[in-house]
Amino acid sequence: MRSAFATVPFYRERWALDGRTDPVLVPGRTGTDSGAAPLAEAVHKIVDLVPLAGGTRRIESNRGLGPVLRKARSVDGDALVVVLGGDGLRPPADLPRGVRCCVVDPDVPSAGVLAELSAALRRGRRVIAVGDDKQLAVFAAALPEERAYRVESVPRRELDTMDTGPYGVLHDPALGYLGALEPCGRWHLDWPRVYARPTTGGLAFTLLRQDSPRFVDVLPAGGVGGEIAPCPRHGTPVVLA
Repeated sequence: MRSAFATVPFYRERWALDGRTDPVLVPGRTGTDSGAAPLAEAVHKIVDLVPLAGGTRRIESNRGLGPVLRKARSVDGDALVVVLGGDGLRPPADLPRGVRCCVVDPDVPSAGVLAELSAALRRGRRVIAVGDDKQLAVFAAALPEERAYRVESVPRRELDTMDTGPYGVLHDPALGYLGALEPCGRWHLDWPRVYARPTTGGLAFTLLRQDSPRFVDVLPAGGVGGEIAPCPRHGTPVVLA
């Protein structure tokens, strides 16, 4: 966080106006939402999230999919991951070795992609589809009925639409994938890559391994209340909304 203050214009300006060098409020200082910033405001000023030394402005909506899929569905080996979404969505760069991936618009899937997926299912290959409920339903309807039932569906949930599963991955369009619903029934944060804390404006998230654009202590989904607590079974952070 201190490096963000020192090198990223958005945070330098915002925190300096509050007379601080740290995003968390300290006694005697003023500020809003315990020092956190609305994610929408940060995205609106995306150029100012690039460090002074330079970097990309591209938002990677599929960032973190590999690690959370390993938690949600134990994905590894010769699996084929289908990410459902529209134009401009790039495949994730962090899937396990040997796992192939394609991005499919479920509203206009190409005949070639559908044929390849059907062939993979026919050969017994594991196929995992990630998307929201509507996308998953449309995608399943586009596949041959005798093959569609073999697709493993992983619902994509945003912070304000978390449910009880049994499967799912936690996602934000700007931050990417934040965690997964594990077999214990709790939404586990991808804690090696994502940090979260409760604030007066809701849960604030920080991406720990993304240099640019830099997202530090931001409030996704307009601010959603909740808390971060250790999982009683695993001891790692879970999101309680």
